[in-house]
Amino acid sequence: MATIIGLDVERLDALRVGFSGELLLPEDDGYDEARRVHNGLVDKHPALIARCHGTADVADALALARASAVEVSVRGGGHNVAGRAVTNGGVMIDLSPMKGIHVERAAQTVRAQGGVLWGELNREAAVHGLAVTGGVISTTGIAGLTLGGGIGWLMPKYGVAIDNLLSVDVVTAAGEAITASTHAHPDLFWALRGGGGNFGIATSFEYRLHPLRQVVGGLVAHPLPKARDLLRFVREYVKNIPDELMVAAGLVNAPDGSGFKLGAVIVCHCGTEEQAKVDLRPLLEFGEPAMVEIGPMPYPAMNTMLDAGYPKGALNYWKSNFFADLADDVIDILVDSFAAAPSPMGGMIFEHFHGAVTRIPETETAWPLRQEGYNLVITSEWLDPATTEENIAWTRELYAKLEPHAVGRRYVNYLDADDADDAIRAAYGPNYDRLVEVKRRYDPDNVFHLNHNIQP
Repeated sequence: MATIIGLDVERLDALRVGFSGELLLPEDDGYDEARRVHNGLVDKHPALIARCHGTADVADALALARASAVEVSVRGGGHNVAGRAVTNGGVMIDLSPMKGIHVERAAQTVRAQGGVLWGELNREAAVHGLAVTGGVISTTGIAGLTLGGGIGWLMPKYGVAIDNLLSVDVVTAAGEAITASTHAHPDLFWALRGGGGNFGIATSFEYRLHPLRQVVGGLVAHPLPKARDLLRFVREYVKNIPDELMVAAGLVNAPDGSGFKLGAVIVCHCGTEEQAKVDLRPLLEFGEPAMVEIGPMPYPAMNTMLDAGYPKGALNYWKSNFFADLADDVIDILVDSFAAAPSPMGGMIFEHFHGAVTRIPETETAWPLRQEGYNLVITSEWLDPATTEENIAWTRELYAKLEPHAVGRRYVNYLDADDADDAIRAAYGPNYDRLVEVKRRYDPDNVFHLNHNIQP
């Protein structure tokens, strides 16, 4: 059988006839741009990029890959730091052209295709005065973030993205197009709510929406020498905050690229403006901040606040872990390490878990991160490839110092490419064995393994 670059030529020619999207080979215009994802460290070359316009395109591209016995990767927004959206030498099924969004205002639901970004979904929902928990960076894709759980600014009030998920359209490893929900394929629906891209290609998502037009949000920053005091204050402050208030705190570089280091608290209050003033007063009155930028804004604007700090093409290496408390030892390690950080970009942020996200039993969805505490992400970021080894080494050293203080739970969406099987098991905890069972039923050959893989 004739092949070219690992693909079945006859099947490729047949695919071209009915394919409504775009098929890109390495020599084609647009190939290099299409293979690039958000993290500039990722430099892979698929044999074919299938830029799909609908479910039929997805199913046909998958059939070609399976017939050619080549690796499959799936790209939604392409934001995941580990770069699993791109394959070397296989077929990259690219959902990014699939931008359909339909809001049912009366039902307060939205259906969005797998290539939609959170900024796009937020904008469409906001026209109707509605919103749902999405990513903290607007350029993140809805697909990857949701399949991995979906931390966001509204999670204390409304839970994470998967807690608002009503159904998912999926193309299975066998090429079948199905819809998973609590009523159809409930075992698959359970697994999709946190289990990542292990079980099929999610082509669209249906979410429950909530009435919300405006939040009170923004940032308070203090000079790095005051960061210890700030984080200790936050530790006490969050003990009594309401569900309407999301708090993230940590250490960041000034957004102007000066390298000036700050302790910062980022907040999003989805209650009334009057209640926000009361709830935020202790934070605003603490110490002598170097910067205060907090006020009312549309919810979609809140989701763009961090965008400029994470430009596409920057080199990224992340580590994360979960902490039951902000102990003094942890704070000291963070501040001392950040003072010596080699890059004037990136930072380290604690996302505080409380409220609705913590009231759901850890086995109700595949995502078990349901305890109160602090999810830490170290977002190392730099532009000069010559400093890559230095930045990665600094991140690993900091992570190793912090690891003894963590509780052993991980957020799958923050795992990097070198996080091993033990990190994946830590991410799924008591749900791992059930996920293996679902994987065996829906993908026994592990076709979908370019992810934080659950092996059948």
